[in-house]
Amino acid sequence: MKRSFLFPLALFLVVLTAWEAFCRLGGIPDFILPPPTRILRVALGDAAILLPHAGITLVEILAGIALALTVAIPLAVGMHAQPAVERALAPFLIASQAVPVFALAPLLVVWLGYGLASKVLMAGVIIFFPITVSLLEGFKSCDRNYRILFQLMGASKLQALRKLYWPWALPYFFAGLKVGVSVATIGAVIGEWVGAQQGLGYVMIQANARLKVDLVFAAILWLSLMGVGLWALVGIIEKRWLWWKDASDSE
Repeated sequence: MKRSFLFPLALFLVVLTAWEAFCRLGGIPDFILPPPTRILRVALGDAAILLPHAGITLVEILAGIALALTVAIPLAVGMHAQPAVERALAPFLIASQAVPVFALAPLLVVWLGYGLASKVLMAGVIIFFPITVSLLEGFKSCDRNYRILFQLMGASKLQALRKLYWPWALPYFFAGLKVGVSVATIGAVIGEWVGAQQGLGYVMIQANARLKVDLVFAAILWLSLMGVGLWALVGIIEKRWLWWKDASDSE
């Protein structure tokens, strides 16, 4: 294990130990704040109930990521190619993030119903902004000397995009994608809170109404594992695509 993981792991264990001791020694009822051991026991013991709902939420998140990528990449490319497009769309991009997601979720449920579509769109709305902004910033940060070189060599805009701007912006793109997948669970769960009949958000609402706080925390634990897993998966893909970056950093 790398040393860089030792301190976060130790801190995490200290927090869990303090949490456990606080609940046990303080006599805190489980319906107020269950100890971590109780949460873990429920998360594993009720896995047969939680996993099907987790699968639904994961499908919503993955579909939201796909939707966000489908919109974010062409949008960033278009804004880079035409600065006028960026000036026209920038206020709308900012406004899409300034509006609270809780305000959008009920409207999406009314427009798209209680099914999968409203949750996917909710997740996509949250994800696409960091991807778009990061990718656009990557295009803008391209070294001026390389841009001049490509112009002198007579490269077309498409060739420059494929062989210069896109490779240059890939680290920025993956940075934005990591942020996006980390918060993807927020959009899906909020959509399930507003109106759903399945998913971890639905489980949390039903459990909270019955004062089953341990089940709420168990659902949160599964959501956290999904978010960490998606973040790690993006990191693996990034290392495979950006092998040249690791090589240049080690020099």
